[in-house]
Amino acid sequence: MNAPQAPADRDEIASGLSEEVKARYRMLPRPPRFETAAEERLHRKQRLAASFRLFSKFGFDEGVAGHITARDPEFTDTFWVNPFGVHFSQVNVSNLIRCDHHGNVVEGDYPVNAAAFAIHSRIHQTREDAVAAAHSHSTYGRAWSTLGRKLDPLTQDVCAFYDDHALYDDFGGVVVELDEGQRIANALGSNKAAILQNHGLLTVGKTVDEAAWWFITMERSCQVQILAESAAARTGQAPKTISDAAARQSYSIVGTAQAGWFQFQPLYARIVKEQPDLLD
Repeated sequence: MNAPQAPADRDEIASGLSEEVKARYRMLPRPPRFETAAEERLHRKQRLAASFRLFSKFGFDEGVAGHITARDPEFTDTFWVNPFGVHFSQVNVSNLIRCDHHGNVVEGDYPVNAAAFAIHSRIHQTREDAVAAAHSHSTYGRAWSTLGRKLDPLTQDVCAFYDDHALYDDFGGVVVELDEGQRIANALGSNKAAILQNHGLLTVGKTVDEAAWWFITMERSCQVQILAESAAARTGQAPKTISDAAARQSYSIVGTAQAGWFQFQPLYARIVKEQPDLLD
């Protein structure tokens, strides 16, 4: 199956910026490169465990629902995911499991969440560029998803999703079948995120860091729009949206894969310092 690819210019610095500004952005740190698959695997698993701890800290957990996955760098038809039934706050590097696209656990001592397999296996198969995918039943993402609408460009932060998120409006119950997972993957297309109607949010990235950050900031963007529209209902004044030109310019800075990866780095440092056992 041919994987939908994001347009090449989505990860480029906007051509309209001055050379001085573009030079400053090029000086920022970039995702590391690895000599071996083993080194890259450990790095992805560390980021994955940290992402679960952050999701727990931010209240994105809801019982056993939710999953973040990372494609294995060597066995690319398999992915690492949280062990089913283990709270996000207790996920660490050593209890992550590796699952194949047939739903078999090929490494690890826990079962896999059927929804994680159904959704993420199809996303990883359909999107070759998606190293990681994140989905959780976060409060504001769920609330916003009930409206069946995409997010509006109300703030600089939400411009990361300007013309780069989809709406999946065909909720068919708890996702346990592969055909439902494929429909979600098809709806996602080449976008970095999707709003799953009556369900929640889904994000992808070229790194675990990026996918996790997009989820965090998308959840907050849902919260901001809900608050803004609630205020508008009380005051009678509709929220002011950002112009298309300004939204595109903002996207070119805050919406690239590099920006998503970079935004996650302080959060990773914070959670590792607070909860170093996640690396065990």
